[in-house]
Amino acid sequence: MSMTITEKILAAHAGLERVEPGQLVNVRVDLVLGNDITAPMAIQEFRRIGVERVFDPERVVLVPDHFVPNKDIKSAEQAKVVREFAREQGLTHYYEVGRMGIEHCLLPEQGLVAPGELIIGADSHTCTYGALGAFATGVGSTDLAAAMALGEIWLKVPPTIKFVYHGQLPPWVGGKDLILYTIGKIGVDGARYKAMEFTGPVIEGMSMDGRLTMANMAVEAGAKNGIVPPDGVTLRYIEGRVKRPYRLYHSDPDARYEEVYEFDVSGLEPQVAFPHSPANVRPISEVGLVEIHQAVIGSCTNGRLEDLREAARVLKGKKVHPYVRLIVIPGTQEIYRAALREGLIEIFLEAGAAVSTPTCGPCLGGHMGILAAGERCIATTNRNFVGRMGHPESEVYLSGPAVAAASAVLGRIAAPWEVQ
Repeated sequence: MSMTITEKILAAHAGLERVEPGQLVNVRVDLVLGNDITAPMAIQEFRRIGVERVFDPERVVLVPDHFVPNKDIKSAEQAKVVREFAREQGLTHYYEVGRMGIEHCLLPEQGLVAPGELIIGADSHTCTYGALGAFATGVGSTDLAAAMALGEIWLKVPPTIKFVYHGQLPPWVGGKDLILYTIGKIGVDGARYKAMEFTGPVIEGMSMDGRLTMANMAVEAGAKNGIVPPDGVTLRYIEGRVKRPYRLYHSDPDARYEEVYEFDVSGLEPQVAFPHSPANVRPISEVGLVEIHQAVIGSCTNGRLEDLREAARVLKGKKVHPYVRLIVIPGTQEIYRAALREGLIEIFLEAGAAVSTPTCGPCLGGHMGILAAGERCIATTNRNFVGRMGHPESEVYLSGPAVAAASAVLGRIAAPWEVQ
């Protein structure tokens, strides 16, 4: 009867005593999420179904964040569809520009995600919420439409791979480095349609911001979901945020895993993913001379307050290289305000950075930092596929905030201690 945390959550939401990998289950959902790219298609399909009202206006969340503030007429029309549907349906959780944030930063901050819940979103990085001990996964817009109507979805129970991290993280090494290192080890399909369960002493000592970064990039290994067992860090984070009952699930000691990886990360260096794959990873000491034209610090991967603090530590008293653009994008309005109160925004501006309102923007090649042919960008985002941030002949390198900040100063990919 033993099960993993992922299996337990799916069983509970399917009304079953137990489930097994490969089993198809129909599950109730606790939260349904759409954004300005994916929600309009879902809304169109919702209307084709013929249902007049969403299953629960408090459990359907719409966050325009990809092309907002609107970059052109088409994006304005997309956002308008979302806005009008939210008003028509009386949705409790619709977040307009000026109050919004990057969806996967915003929902945990607002207490919309709780441990033990099942969340689906029409965005692949919905897996972020697994950091809170929830099952969260991305779906297509048609699945989103059905879930908005029914409050249910069918899923195949994924097998689980367990990742155990031992040791003590060196300075300047965090969640982004751990997940890049992990993806580098198993590949972009190493966890295809599987659950990635992150455990061990290093994870237990990691902040919620770091855990959210790791769960966010589980999909970059092909995973169905990433998940961190809830503990004291989880409970402290959700205290005062989550206002509804929740349940903590944990894997049984004799739970069955498809594979178990154990890593000693005491000697881990900051990691950099070279084009054009998140698995094309090298330690900073093996990067060599890679000149850059742009650095981006932000996104649903590394746009949280802890990330901005780390970047500010590197940038304080420094100047951005005269031929490099540094773009800093806080993940939410609240993160932006906290960064203002702490003086981080002043540090960025003094260094010569451009600070943006929350938006996905350049991460998906949307706006606010598109690359020209031949340009290179070091970014704290999650993907570096061909043409991801602009021209197909541009290049994107992935790193944590400290490396991105140091690189902006020196005009080449650099370690943070090079500018200290």
